[in-house]
Parts: sequence; structure tokens; C-alpha cells
Amino acid sequence: MTTPFEQAVTRHGATVLRVCRAVLGPGHDADDAWSEAFLALLRAWPDLEDGTNVEAWLVRVAHRKAVDVTRRRGRQAVPTGELPEQASRLGNPGADDTAVWEAVAALPERQRLAVAYHYLGGLPHAETAALIGGSAAAVRRASADGIRTLRRTYLTEGEQP
Repeated sequence: MTTPFEQAVTRHGATVLRVCRAVLGPGHDADDAWSEAFLALLRAWPDLEDGTNVEAWLVRVAHRKAVDVTRRRGRQAVPTGELPEQASRLGNPGADDTAVWEAVAALPERQRLAVAYHYLGGLPHAETAALIGGSAAAVRRASADGIRTLRRTYLTEGEQP
């Protein structure tokens, strides 16, 4: 493009801002989309042909930038004054959960390692077997026995094994 870039900003700036505000409403988001549209034009300016309709190019890019801002809004957290009360599935922070860890620690070593690597570490039985020795089937059996022991330990009244 042979004309100066500043002329494009002066000539089409108001039109591009109207497009951005039409999609986003007045505010900083529309201003940001306007800026991004002109930054895109600045990057493309040396490669644009002389006959390019700059206004149409800018309006299309500005509209896309505004839509991107709208999509980004939908993915961002909305600040709030109060947090909703929800019961934690992981227990209460600061609660005395040492009994669970004591029960895991009380398991025989092979069961404890199999449970820790497979259920807590997320490793497949074959990788666990490579770490602690033995076959994948033996590790599977040890972890199943360890989980069975833990379930028996924490079985609530009225439940059946």
C-alpha cells in the first residue's frame, strides 16, 4: 500500500469504532477491539495491494475482533461479592483426616505401595509393577486387597461389604 497508514486511521477510525461499539457496547472492550483491528491492519499494511478497499477490510477485521472479545467474556470468571456455599467432596479443610493416612500406613508394604502408586499416583498396574517389582497381575491383586482392607476399615454402620 502506497498511502500512509495514518490516513487510514484518520479516514476509517470512526467507522471501525462504531462497528466495535455496535457489537460490544461502549467501553474499554470496544476500544480494545478497535486497537486490535488497527494493529492487524498495521501488520498487513505492507502486503496490501493498492486497490484494496481498506474500509471493508477494517470493518471485517473489527467485527471478528469484537466477536473474539465476546467469546472471551464467556470463558472468563465473573467476580462476585459472595461465594456460594458448597459442601466439599474432599472433606473439610483442617479436619482431622489422619485416620485415613494411618490406615493406609498400616497396610502391608506391598499393598500400601500398590495402592499409593495406582490409586493415588494414577499409574497403571504394569508401571507400578516395574517400580515395586513383580508382575502386573500381582500388583493388581495387592492393590485390590489393600482397597478391600481400607473399605472394611471405613465401612459405615448399615452398609454391607
